[in-house]
Amino acid sequence: MAQEKIAILVDSGTDVPKEYRDRYHMYVAPLTIIYKDAQYRDGFDIQPEEVFARFSTEIPSTSLPSPATVADLFKQIKADGFDKVVAVLISSGLSGTYELVSGFGPAPEGLETRYVDTKNIGIGSGFSAIRAGELIEQGLPFADVCRGVEQAARDTRLFFCVSSLEYLMKGGRIGLVAGVIGTLLDLKPVISCNADGIYYTVAKARGRKKSLAMALEKAVEFAAGATDYSITVMHGAAKDEADALLATLKERLPDYRYAIEGQITPALVVHTGPGLIGIGVQRLA
Repeated sequence: MAQEKIAILVDSGTDVPKEYRDRYHMYVAPLTIIYKDAQYRDGFDIQPEEVFARFSTEIPSTSLPSPATVADLFKQIKADGFDKVVAVLISSGLSGTYELVSGFGPAPEGLETRYVDTKNIGIGSGFSAIRAGELIEQGLPFADVCRGVEQAARDTRLFFCVSSLEYLMKGGRIGLVAGVIGTLLDLKPVISCNADGIYYTVAKARGRKKSLAMALEKAVEFAAGATDYSITVMHGAAKDEADALLATLKERLPDYRYAIEGQITPALVVHTGPGLIGIGVQRLA
């Protein structure tokens, strides 16, 4: 029996580093970055540094991928000779992207398609897309690939800290975090996604240094008992902090499969602002 030809489709909020997008030939539906005078495709027409540079004059908004772009991606996947697609998408609790993409139905362009709502965001979703690539590379049947990706989504957790809640609040992405911060006490939240894929406060600490240490501790706790796992520290214009945290995470969890670090995608920059640090673990066994 011939091996199935399975493609991976992600949105740009499912923040997969370019190295892995290229390795597994992922198709990316970019979110849209909207300024008063122009619109840009997330990660294609605009890069994180440009968003940071323009914050002093304008905080843009974001919107879903263009339906026409998604339709074109399905056409391209078909033209490239694939017959099945696993679409790995950011949380439906944070974005309408899952609803938009899955609205193309179970067989767009005749492609058998499984849509995975990761209930996560950024590399928290991206880890599941990377897992899809691994499973496809192993030659597993489509049903097994899909089950593996869905399991990976359940076994991934991202803990993040922001310098300011202003950007989450402005974008309407504050979720269940609102009302927990004591500004005068410099209480900083450690945020994650709950089972519904909505932001909530995992813990609070006084000051940034303690909140970052607590986020790292939560990631280490999540990895407890796992014999195979990947780790990550992603950042928004906070590379020095990310470098130091990743070094510590590697010491605490030395038997990792992948250790991923990098700058978050522009759409995530818009909603988190400068100073974002995300620390995550995917349990694989």
